[in-house]
Amino acid sequence: MRYRVVLHLPAVIVVFLITWAIFINSYDVQEKARNILGLSLPDKITTKYETATAAPQPKCSLSRVCPPDRFALHIRSGAANVVGPKICFEGKIIMSHVLNNVAPGLNIVVVNGESGVVEKHDSLNMASGNPDDILAYLKEIKPGMIVLVASFDDVTEKMTNEMREVFAGMGSTLINSLKYRDSWVFAGRAGTQNKSPYEMQAVNDEKTNIYEEWPDLVEVAGCFPRTQTADHKP
Repeated sequence: MRYRVVLHLPAVIVVFLITWAIFINSYDVQEKARNILGLSLPDKITTKYETATAAPQPKCSLSRVCPPDRFALHIRSGAANVVGPKICFEGKIIMSHVLNNVAPGLNIVVVNGESGVVEKHDSLNMASGNPDDILAYLKEIKPGMIVLVASFDDVTEKMTNEMREVFAGMGSTLINSLKYRDSWVFAGRAGTQNKSPYEMQAVNDEKTNIYEEWPDLVEVAGCFPRTQTADHKP
């Protein structure tokens, strides 16, 4: 009898190993084994690799990813005098009605054109603001800086020809035709005379207005070129 048990022992071992091999490949069994034995095993061997090689996602609600030499932006003007504008740069909303940092007038964001760092953002009151202070603010923007602008309500009451010239020097071509309560958005670069394609205007016309005494909002979005050394004088 003892010899029979000995003879069957190898077969029992083989059956045990086969059974264990089958069960060890079961996810449920692995989970139970980890819980019982206190093992900490990765769910996927390729997790780190997949994270490291994940495809970059578009920023500021764009439909595509901007190349390394360009910044993502999305600018939307205010709607009448009710909903404030929104300015998004490189995936971050800098100014918006929700953030409660916009106001009637010119809402402006100044960005370092080389690094993409937001230098400052402000609302310039074009109804009760001091024109000299507003002009001084605009003239202080250094060459090479990227300037993002969104209108809210009206931006023309305290707008002077000198202010228009400053924006024209940033690449605006619509600034000289901007009139009372027109909607306007613009992205340009200080110190350049190159026309900017990132500009839109909606004319205040009672025949076409969407919001009674105000036109529809306007918006621009895209990949703005990074400032190169040759783009401005140091």
